[in-house]
Amino acid sequence: MGTTADLGFRLPDFTIETTTPSNTRRACFRARKVLEEIVYDTVALENNPFTFPEVKTLIEGITVGGHKIEDAQQVLNQAQSWRRLLHEVATGTFVPFTDGLDSALRLHALAAKEEALEWGKLRGGTVSIAGTSHELPAAETLESVCRTGAHALQDVRCVHTRAAATFLFVARNQLFWDGNKRTGRLLMNGLLLSAGHDAITVPAKKRQEFNTKMLRFYDTADSSEMIELLVGCSIDKELTIPERVS
Repeated sequence: MGTTADLGFRLPDFTIETTTPSNTRRACFRARKVLEEIVYDTVALENNPFTFPEVKTLIEGITVGGHKIEDAQQVLNQAQSWRRLLHEVATGTFVPFTDGLDSALRLHALAAKEEALEWGKLRGGTVSIAGTSHELPAAETLESVCRTGAHALQDVRCVHTRAAATFLFVARNQLFWDGNKRTGRLLMNGLLLSAGHDAITVPAKKRQEFNTKMLRFYDTADSSEMIELLVGCSIDKELTIPERVS
């Protein structure tokens, strides 16, 4: 277990291997093929009541009755933010979190549109995470926290661990008023796709496990089980689940 003070949580030593050749074009193609599923998984983790068939119908441009406008907007936001992510990766314009906030702010502006107090900006006030006593950085320190965390992430050699840790960093520090986990997962997947690896999507059926382990991560600052969970949810079925290095 490695302790990374600048990151704010501990990183385990993982051996992550795959027999799938890395190829960005292939990885983006595979993500597009399951875009509706990714969007459904994303909103399901937010307790959005849309079913998978309803998500698919809405993304195809057909209205779905019987739901709140904000729930429908959340679905459309995730579809748009994922399309933007895939475009940035395909055109080489995606900016990893380690290199700056450009893509993070652009993607948040889409993922949290009309939902967060402000979108496309770092939060300008105090927030808290329900269910945990984890203390969050003050708003005025967020840019410095991001620079320090980005520098620490650059030293993480394994791309899957670095990608998962990027998501955990955004969620743990609550960089935005809302939409932190959604934006963090976009940044995680942008890094993976850019490196030619398949995307990660946490299935709706794992919502309780995801929430339980996230709360434990906030309280303990131990990222091991969350990174194991995330890597285990890769589209790449040839990926070897991380093994602890003694």
